[in-house]
Amino acid sequence: MSNGPSRRLVLGGLGTALALNALPAFTAHAAPHRPATSALVPADEATTLWYPEPADEDLLVEQGLPLGNGRLGALVGADPARELLHVTDATLWTGGANATLDGDGQFPYGRDDFGSFTLLARVMVSLPGHERSAVTDYRRTLDLSNGLVTTAYTKGKVRHVREMFASGPDDAIVIRMRQSGGGSLTGAVILSGTHGETTGVDRDRGIAAFTAALGNKLRYAAAVTAAGDGTIAATGTRVTFTDCTEVTLVISGGTDYAPDHAAGYRDPGTDPLALAQDKVIAAARTPAVRLRDTHVADYRSRYDRLTLDLGRSGGGQRKLDTWSRLRARAAEGSAPDPELEASYLQFGRYLTICGSRGGLPMGLQGLWLEGNTPDWMGDYHTDINVQMNYWLSDRAGLGDAFPAFADYCLAQLPAWSDVTQKQFNDPRNRFRNTTGKVAGWTVAFSTNPYGGLGWWWHPAGNAWLCESLYEHYEFTQDTEYLSRIMPLLKGACEFWEARLITTTVDGRDVLIDDHDWSPEQGPQDARGITYAQELLWSLFGHYEEACRTLGRDAEHAAAIGKLRERLYLPEVSPKSGRLEEWMSEDDLGETTHRHLSPLINLFPGDRIRPDANDPELIVGATELLASRGMESYGWACAWRAACWARLKDADKAYRLVLTNLRPWAGGDTGTAMNFFDMYRVSDTRAIFQIDANLGTPTAMLEMLVHSRPGRIELLPALPDAWAASGSLTGVGARGGFTVDVAWQRGRVRTATIRSVGGRRTGVVIGGKTRNVVLEPGQAVTLRGR
Repeated sequence: MSNGPSRRLVLGGLGTALALNALPAFTAHAAPHRPATSALVPADEATTLWYPEPADEDLLVEQGLPLGNGRLGALVGADPARELLHVTDATLWTGGANATLDGDGQFPYGRDDFGSFTLLARVMVSLPGHERSAVTDYRRTLDLSNGLVTTAYTKGKVRHVREMFASGPDDAIVIRMRQSGGGSLTGAVILSGTHGETTGVDRDRGIAAFTAALGNKLRYAAAVTAAGDGTIAATGTRVTFTDCTEVTLVISGGTDYAPDHAAGYRDPGTDPLALAQDKVIAAARTPAVRLRDTHVADYRSRYDRLTLDLGRSGGGQRKLDTWSRLRARAAEGSAPDPELEASYLQFGRYLTICGSRGGLPMGLQGLWLEGNTPDWMGDYHTDINVQMNYWLSDRAGLGDAFPAFADYCLAQLPAWSDVTQKQFNDPRNRFRNTTGKVAGWTVAFSTNPYGGLGWWWHPAGNAWLCESLYEHYEFTQDTEYLSRIMPLLKGACEFWEARLITTTVDGRDVLIDDHDWSPEQGPQDARGITYAQELLWSLFGHYEEACRTLGRDAEHAAAIGKLRERLYLPEVSPKSGRLEEWMSEDDLGETTHRHLSPLINLFPGDRIRPDANDPELIVGATELLASRGMESYGWACAWRAACWARLKDADKAYRLVLTNLRPWAGGDTGTAMNFFDMYRVSDTRAIFQIDANLGTPTAMLEMLVHSRPGRIELLPALPDAWAASGSLTGVGARGGFTVDVAWQRGRVRTATIRSVGGRRTGVVIGGKTRNVVLEPGQAVTLRGR
């Protein structure tokens, strides 16, 4: 693994992509801009993950390398003779609206009713004679700096190089195979469906393709073609290439999904087969090096916004392949490997760029599947998982990844509002409002792209989603975006206006949540759970601030402000010394439970913080966090690490980062060979879940820069392993800023604050606050002691 310097193409920009999408995910588009020169980072400067063996075909989710352009995704194995790709389209979902409760008061949660994310196709590239036993000097690489997967090997005296990438501009997956030293390439690319589709060919155009419809009538298609200097032909289920010195394979496909509730989440004007065929033909007509250079320039315009140097690793560490390096770092007594840890953070950014660029947001597994039965349907879980998927984007210079999440919520709002008002007060719903009133919208624990809900109602889910939506505004200060999400904020407040009930605590009347469940443990009929109370405190405050900023709904904002003043706020138990999770001195659930629901206002919220001058609350939160332990699922460890970073405990935050970096080899949790986070849920079942891959880098950035509107604190939880020297450029800061910081011996040397919309902030360096006033576009450089 190398971790050389990166050349930044874009300075500081958060790239917010403010015009939220109103188009279907799979559409024709103008010819892409082709750069005049190559932006390719040289191999010796690129940050890479590399392996001396191909992936096991049966273990692609643990060993395969991911590609993606935000819509199309693929896991690739890099076998010289049998290159297997599991290809996905983010919108290929079974199921539907799923808006009726069953006899137990739950929404159905199966693959046919609620639905599931599924594979689009399997693509296999066959190169007879290139079996692993016949090649030497094999190496496969995920190049994070350029967004490429490369396979290189020698067969006889011929050197073969295979580049693979998922191009956003060309909306296709491209495989470029070339060789040096003589000889030629002869083989085939074979397209197979995973839902019983029949692949056919267009011999005149050299295309293999299929089209079909799911049981829910979602239409979809996939197509492949090839271009080369030999003979190209289409027959059966494949496209063959014969006697080529270089060959380019192109894959595309899509569906007629549209983010439009009124149209039933379909675009009747989209012909998936015609679009798939047109896209592969257009790309195949372009020289392969130009396809690659177009992709690299587009990818680097995002990736290069943030650079990270945590220190130099040892020469012995640098020589190891990635899997050996992960295992060496986990060995007892091993030395820190800062370049490995920096690469892990950049891998999270790579997944964000690949997984979220318009269209649908990332669900439980992002774009990457090993089959058609992902756990929990690969859905959008609303009690931590989909939110954690988007903690990283604004902090990591990838603000243009966030609109996919906001677009999703806006597209689902009409359905969510309708089912809330029709079904929430159904007598079978254990969480129904005892006031008898219902308004606004909320969600269930699981959501799908068709407005459908799954499992139990999740009353506070609306406030949890709004917490993330509003935080994006805090990073960007973009009022156009704020105006777009106001219906979500307002509808969530209206739901709680109808739901809150009054009780008496210590002689005063306070407002509390109705019967509810602290995710995902304890009594299911508790009132005033800490999770909901904290989220409402934030939701109401965000709504008031949004109304002031936009100059609208002043009367309603004032009414919500009065409700906020009456909210019961959680207390510290005199028995345990911990922040109470329920309105009880006793712990009514598991002390070491995976969820940190009662600490939601420590992270990602801000009410509980060391500088808030409430030492009893901080002690209670710290005690609760400590009681949860230092071992859990990957996403739970990521959340714990972010909380310890907020408490400025660098040692604990760093230990949890290392916990998630433990190599997974069939144990309970850990990082797989391909850097995916894995965890075992039974003796026979282990799964990949993407949230830890995005939440852990978030915690790492929180250790280096903490921000909230009006305050930026530098190096609040810098661990000893990174303290000698380092730098971070392009990190987003709430309040509308980006930050560059360099340090040495644990102290800030320089810090540059750039405004992307913010005007005033305090910058804390070494415990002292410096006030900064900037106009948008301006920057100032501060020096440490």
